[in-house]
Amino acid sequence: MIALGRLGVDLYPLRTGVPLAEVETFGKFLGGSPANVVVAAARLGRRTALVSRTGEDPFGDYLRAELEKFGVDARWVPAVPGLPTPVTFCEIFPPDDFPLYFYRRPEAPDLRITADALDLDAIGAARVLWATGTGLSAEPSRTATLTALAHRRRAAHTVLDLDWRPMLWDEAERPDARAHYAAALAHATVAVGNLAECEQATGEREPEAAADALLAAGATLAVVKQGPDGVLAAHRDGTRVTAPPVPVEVVNGLGAGDAFGGALCHGLLAGWPLADTIGYANAAGALVAGRLACSSAMPRAEEIEALLGGAE
Repeated sequence: MIALGRLGVDLYPLRTGVPLAEVETFGKFLGGSPANVVVAAARLGRRTALVSRTGEDPFGDYLRAELEKFGVDARWVPAVPGLPTPVTFCEIFPPDDFPLYFYRRPEAPDLRITADALDLDAIGAARVLWATGTGLSAEPSRTATLTALAHRRRAAHTVLDLDWRPMLWDEAERPDARAHYAAALAHATVAVGNLAECEQATGEREPEAAADALLAAGATLAVVKQGPDGVLAAHRDGTRVTAPPVPVEVVNGLGAGDAFGGALCHGLLAGWPLADTIGYANAAGALVAGRLACSSAMPRAEEIEALLGGAE
């Protein structure tokens, strides 16, 4: 499995319910949605790699070391001279308020990925490619993302995580975002997003309509995450499944979607029935929502199986 895109350092308060201005101590973690997804898949025993960039600084060294520690191949994560490694802060107000503060200026190194630097042989051979909407937000990353997706020639499993983060798009680029999503979806076999992301990509927010729009845009499998209302998955063959939410005492909901993504890929690679795959991914997301961190909180298979079996 190869993921392409965002990578940075997460600095999370070690106390919940405290405004950022009053926080005194932070935990340092590997972050960035695609990076968290491959960490989640690696925790479940999958061979994974990340294509990204860092700054040429100690934070970049830290991230490469963390990737290797988690079992993620970091060969395609070089440093970009002259740019800082991105840092993200958050505030933690359970159960549903987790403001994020991205420090990605003057430019995020992961947006400097170029098409000519991609190992297209490896991307074509990977059993999963995971790309994100943030990778479409600027050049040269946009062309690199579309090149990687197109090179797959709609091979299973070519995944587009809609990953709509408007604060990471320049205002001048936002009006064209839907067109960029359409170009990416034309090459994707799997599309994954929450209701707001589906609305941005397709204009549809109602779950069934959003799933239909993603399938019409090119996906073979559309996965619509609905937060407290669970998950809807729709396949082009007519199969539709829903997974109800898994009850959990939420600590930090920010990593739940990434855990879901890594477990989704694990189930797809295992060839499980769609209902089993979505239920498993849903449980993985719930486990991480009950933990403080993201990358280091990704669950192992036995933890997911225990939750599905009814363990506390």
